[in-house]
Amino acid sequence: MARDGELNSQKLDEIAAHYASVYEADRLNMGAGQLDRERSRELMGRFLPAAPATVFDIGGGPGGHACWLAARSYQVHLVDITPIHVELARQASARQPQTPLASAQVGDARGLPFGDAIADAVVLFGPLYHLTDRADRLHALREAHRVLRRGGVLLAAAISRFASALDGLRQGFLKDTQFADIVRQDLADGRHRNPTGRPEYFMDAFFHHPDQLRDEVAEVGFTAVRVYGVEGPGWLVPDFDAWWGNDQYRDRLLQLARALESEPSLLAVSAHLVAVATR
Repeated sequence: MARDGELNSQKLDEIAAHYASVYEADRLNMGAGQLDRERSRELMGRFLPAAPATVFDIGGGPGGHACWLAARSYQVHLVDITPIHVELARQASARQPQTPLASAQVGDARGLPFGDAIADAVVLFGPLYHLTDRADRLHALREAHRVLRRGGVLLAAAISRFASALDGLRQGFLKDTQFADIVRQDLADGRHRNPTGRPEYFMDAFFHHPDQLRDEVAEVGFTAVRVYGVEGPGWLVPDFDAWWGNDQYRDRLLQLARALESEPSLLAVSAHLVAVATR
């Protein structure tokens, strides 16, 4: 494993620079991020053990999901590699003093600051796509396995191998030859490399095929591994805010995502995938 403070996959300053605008604090509350938010919470509500279970939210960012879980009586410990995210999570926790986070600290998913077999669930929604090196992803998954009690549940998110190709069509990015080159590499091996400096093309990352996500989770010892599509195709509608702002249309987007969440031929049309597994 890399020494504390190092990433084989990405440099800490690159991750910090990408999130310096703190856009992640708003991502789940705007555009298609709202569909990601609602469906991710549906999956957590379905698969997490009942509150007041102990949940480790690893790569929990500014605390959107963590505070939501804490408000539902879970004992949530948040860890994120980006200090500004941890500070934002602490501020969000302070705004709900009756149900605060149990803790929030800076840390690395590959070396968690917890003992063995003490969590009922691990939510790993951030790290896997930032860990472009396969060995690093397996380290993070092994750490999640280590801190879980026997029978504990893992929910691990990944970005779909095909997300940038679909987004390139949706937003017209594929008209740019540089973005087309990025997509070509994504489709070849999942390694998303953005040399353009354009933040809308995302940062260097790793995009999983559903089978690859399932295999990596199983490789470190998890059992009963299932992979779910989060958004379905609904995130691709060009007038997403108009759909989401209409109660009936929003419900149709959610119904479609639920109907297709386990359809093997359409899993990867979702921008995000979630693997659910047992320790």
